Amino acid sequence: MNDDRLRRIQEALRAENVDAWFFASFRGSDAIASSVLGLPEAAMVTRRWFYVIPASGEPSKINHRIEPHSTQDLPGRALVYGRWQEWQELLQGVLAPCKRVACQYSPLGIVPALGKLDAGTADFLRSLGLELVSSGDLVARFEVTMAPEQEASHYAAMEVLLRTVDMAFGRVRSALGAGEILTEYALQQEMLAFMKAGGLITDNPPIVGVDAHAADPHYEPGPEGSEAIRPDQVLLLDLWGKEARSGSMYADITWCAWTGKAVPAEQQKVFDAVRDARDAGIAKAREVAKRAVCGWEVDRATRDVIDKGGYGEYFIHRTGHSIFETDHANGANMDDYETHDTRQLLPHTLFSIEPGIYLPGRFGFRNEINMHVKEGEAVVSGKKQDSLPALLA
Repeated sequence: MNDDRLRRIQEALRAENVDAWFFASFRGSDAIASSVLGLPEAAMVTRRWFYVIPASGEPSKINHRIEPHSTQDLPGRALVYGRWQEWQELLQGVLAPCKRVACQYSPLGIVPALGKLDAGTADFLRSLGLELVSSGDLVARFEVTMAPEQEASHYAAMEVLLRTVDMAFGRVRSALGAGEILTEYALQQEMLAFMKAGGLITDNPPIVGVDAHAADPHYEPGPEGSEAIRPDQVLLLDLWGKEARSGSMYADITWCAWTGKAVPAEQQKVFDAVRDARDAGIAKAREVAKRAVCGWEVDRATRDVIDKGGYGEYFIHRTGHSIFETDHANGANMDDYETHDTRQLLPHTLFSIEPGIYLPGRFGFRNEINMHVKEGEAVVSGKKQDSLPALLA
């Protein structure tokens, strides 16, 4: 961590009225700390270490005597302990001026991705009279905020994904017209090859599912047991990827189609409900132009639409997730279902909005777009799917 990053962290602490940011890790227990602080992953660290960044002044690093290297590259005064009483005494002294301390902690365990601070250490900090506050927005600010070139890489990846969808729909249309047997797995592999030819890499191949498989949010077609794509089915494509160069941003989208001629009324009704829920989420996210918006609010906006349509029990996951160099990142998730995510939508960050309705054993629809929060506005970074194509029309 260089001096400029330290300066920006301390400015953020003062802006959030927090006296210090507290880090503690034991055998890699806090991966967020290692990432935020830029610590090497390969170092041998078998004892706990602590690092405290005050809102003003010099940071303090506390390491075991046999592992002073644990945080040696970080700025600040170096303190060492051996006996367990020593680290407690040292922390008590370092934190004496503080009242409110940020740490990787989520009140009541609501956001488990932040829950890196162990309960015992939290007890010790509270015994010092400290108020613990979540570092969620701080983590997002320093973990998933994009530079201009990274923002550009997201848009480049999005263009390839959208072309992949066009290719896949055309491939299904052609196969159906020719009477060719095209399986979910075969189409997945063709999509993967197309993405690779377009310069993208991905941590997992696309989801391709028809009917009952489209009703399984995490269905993975394989070489065995994959369904043939036939006429008069719901087809769901979920794909994500990023450019191969270091520091590139993911894009992640889901589009659907009907593999017949006229779309049946029930399938159309469900698709429309998902699309309208997506648009409600987009509208809520766009309120960042006027005020701070939290992730849970976007989820609630989409979920209210689906609840009112009578499909609430079939929307079984959060509305969306943070996106960065990994497809699921450490920023705000659009979630008031699996968690209650109070993290804010911060400038220069990405997230998905992807409501879905899944009718078990029958069919499902998901409509996924990505949003880019800029300075004072939030925009959809690619195309929106507003209508359901009938591939044999």
